[in-house]
Amino acid sequence: MNSILMRKVDVTEEYQPLATERTVVTVTVSCPPGNSANVLFKGDDGSDVPWLPGEWHTLVGVNLADIQVKGAEGDTVTLVGGSW
Repeated sequence: MNSILMRKVDVTEEYQPLATERTVVTVTVSCPPGNSANVLFKGDDGSDVPWLPGEWHTLVGVNLADIQVKGAEGDTVTLVGGSW
């Protein structure tokens, strides 16, 4: 059975996962253009990977619990996708 995922994540100054439990989906992750600053994604080597306001990428078959983000208070990341 396919399921749809639509979610807004409020970023914080500390890294947090995009999901609190295993959630494997194909999803478009975006940083809305209204964000005040870059959102930092934790790279596979632990480095900060900045995404600009307005930047988006489609990720196929990823576990959202493995993706961590942080940024300026008031900024967000949006997720739209599903399990297909």
